[in-house]
Amino acid sequence: MVYPRRLSRLLLPFVLVAGVAGCAAEQGGTAASRSGQIRVVTTVSPLTSIVANVAGDRATVAGIVPEGTNSHTFEPPPSAAKVLAEADVLFLNGLQLEDPIGDLAARSRRPGSETVELGRLALAPAEEIYDFSFPREGGKPNPHLWTNPPMVRRYAEIVRDTLARLDPAGAAGYRERTDRYLARVDALGTALRAATATLPAERRKLLTYHDAYAYFAREYGWTVIGAIQVSDFEDPTPREVAALIDQVRSEGVPAIFGSEVFPSPVLERIGIEAGVRYVDELRDDDLPGEPGDPGHSLLGLLQLDFVTMVRSLGGDPAALEALDVSDVVPTQASYRQ
Repeated sequence: MVYPRRLSRLLLPFVLVAGVAGCAAEQGGTAASRSGQIRVVTTVSPLTSIVANVAGDRATVAGIVPEGTNSHTFEPPPSAAKVLAEADVLFLNGLQLEDPIGDLAARSRRPGSETVELGRLALAPAEEIYDFSFPREGGKPNPHLWTNPPMVRRYAEIVRDTLARLDPAGAAGYRERTDRYLARVDALGTALRAATATLPAERRKLLTYHDAYAYFAREYGWTVIGAIQVSDFEDPTPREVAALIDQVRSEGVPAIFGSEVFPSPVLERIGIEAGVRYVDELRDDDLPGEPGDPGHSLLGLLQLDFVTMVRSLGGDPAALEALDVSDVVPTQASYRQ
């Protein structure tokens, strides 16, 4: 179910992204051609945000997956084939998150173009997390690396090195923008540790709508006690709901967390039955605000999530609230809405 505020956006035609890539294609050439711009395509908006900060004005950056949609089940429209065919490089998260886009790219891309799976390059097999939403027998590890600041750092470094190789003339600029961006990523990680320290260990527990915080939890000493949206993306059974209610009561957490984009009557019911607060404000890939707004960035999304978690569980998020989470360069990317 898609939150009504987003419904009109999801019905828009695939014009904006196609137009950006098409304009670049008309200029001809390969990567860093006559315009000096690489044609980059991304998938989910957190990746688009990272790439846009690294690329600056050296690339046209266009996202395919609309903000506020389920990236696990998203099927690219036929018009995406043209966008992918004109790209110099496609940045995927990988880890089987956007297989339909990868498959379409394999059929559509022109000779010499590249596909870069950031998750596969950033995460060693031994670091993969399998859990209740992403069971090992399903063969798909949890793909939500971008909610963990150290993984955001790795992604940005991979993007930097890829673009510098494709566009050597722009390498110094890619390095300079990445250094500035990584300073903000590191500041977020430092602030997150400080805010986490204001919570007793027994309160650093998450029951969420979607299982998007496993890598963050492992890095910063939190525990994900459950997620409502399981691997088949169906609601849990009544028996599973009853078990979650019992678990929330036994864990003693003061709040459980839903999604701003995908409201969950099931989580709301669990909150009522367990006598805890239901907070439906988290986001895993829908950036806050609108494109061009200062907080419309991956770092803005993470700040919103972490402040919400810490405050709702009784901690002090002041260190997080003080951060500058805006892009290090003016927004150049096209985010599909």
